[in-house]
Amino acid sequence: MGPAVSVLPALGFAAATVLSAFRRPAPNATIQAIANRPQEEAAIRDAQQRAREARALAEQIRQEAQEERQHARQRLEAAEEASRSAREEAHRMMTEMVEAQRAATRARVEAEAAAQASREDAMRLAEQATQECQRAREMQEQARKAEEAAKEEAKKAKKTAKKERQKADAARAEAEKAAQAAQEETKRAMSAKEEIEKRWKEGIQPVVTPTVAELEAAKRRVQYQEGLFHFAVAGVAGSGKSSLINAFRCLRNKEAGAAATGVTETTRVFDRYPDPNPQYPLVWYDIPGAGTLKIPDWQYFNAQGLYVFDCIIVLFDNRFTMTDVAILSNCARFNIPAFIVRSKADQHIRNVIKEMGYDSDDEDSDPRSRERLYQEARQHFIEETRENIKSNLENANLPDRRVYIVSNDTLLSIVKGKAPRKAIDEIELLRDIVNQTLVRRGRAEEGSTSS
Repeated sequence: MGPAVSVLPALGFAAATVLSAFRRPAPNATIQAIANRPQEEAAIRDAQQRAREARALAEQIRQEAQEERQHARQRLEAAEEASRSAREEAHRMMTEMVEAQRAATRARVEAEAAAQASREDAMRLAEQATQECQRAREMQEQARKAEEAAKEEAKKAKKTAKKERQKADAARAEAEKAAQAAQEETKRAMSAKEEIEKRWKEGIQPVVTPTVAELEAAKRRVQYQEGLFHFAVAGVAGSGKSSLINAFRCLRNKEAGAAATGVTETTRVFDRYPDPNPQYPLVWYDIPGAGTLKIPDWQYFNAQGLYVFDCIIVLFDNRFTMTDVAILSNCARFNIPAFIVRSKADQHIRNVIKEMGYDSDDEDSDPRSRERLYQEARQHFIEETRENIKSNLENANLPDRRVYIVSNDTLLSIVKGKAPRKAIDEIELLRDIVNQTLVRRGRAEEGSTSS
């Protein structure tokens, strides 16, 4: 271990990281996954309703298209009749024009003026006939365009009806798929139930998943608030949970606002401790030790509602218990960051030094000898602790993970921004808690944005 001043940059980085990490909280991924289950079932029912509505709409569009085609045929017949009348009228007028020209020729002998008038009348009638012909052609063109538009509308209606039918078919397929998935889920649930009963008879502890109602009840019990980070400290009675929480909150034991401490288990119901620094949106929970409650080890996690927390610290003093193993197993199942922490490192190291023959009352002892004994005892305690945890995790079929060895006094000094003299894993514990929480909340924010 280097000089004390070498950890100051790490302390500054850890403090800055903690401050920036907790400014932008986000929803809890585990809670959202459980709470969204009724919405998914409602989505299936909604898809079935939309499929029925789509089929009704397709039939309505087909009938409207048929009626539109009938109207188009009627308009075309009317246009053809108007065109035929116009041609007959034009022919009649042409005949009248010829007769007028003949009359004009006969009248030319009698009066040039009358002949000119007749020619003008004839030209005017011809112009009118031309205009009538033009109007007839325009009406015919309009009728043709109307027919084409009706055909185009019919095509569009047919295409729309086809799309709606495809959507309805897709919705029906999705509904059938969902129904099949529900049947498979029911089969899996029945199989799981049979497996649980079988394992129960064989003495194997079952895995219990909380319901949405249980989730909401647990959130109310811990006074869960979106935007805050909720940390649970769990462990057997006397492991130092309250003292560790006080150190995290930058408070000494017995200080105003500190968690109650004692040799016997003080907590039989969990206590909630908001961080005294308003810049850190943290809430710490002192969870009752399993040995003080009439709850089996495998039920402890669900009974205490630990699945609603953002991070869980499994704290032990002398021995690693089956309750600790059960907590770690459930943390892995619910994807909750968990940390194994052994407390009271300074006390344990002093005990090891005494076992090695050091007499603290010997005033003539060499300081260098005391330091050497301390380093040997420290290394022995660290190696023994880590080997013990590794063995316990292997026996429980859990993957190996780091155990953080800490002293509450040293942790308090680091939180206060002081340089510790004999730190072991305190700085790494603070850093890793921040990093894991950032990762967990970052994933929750991504899931919320994508949804």
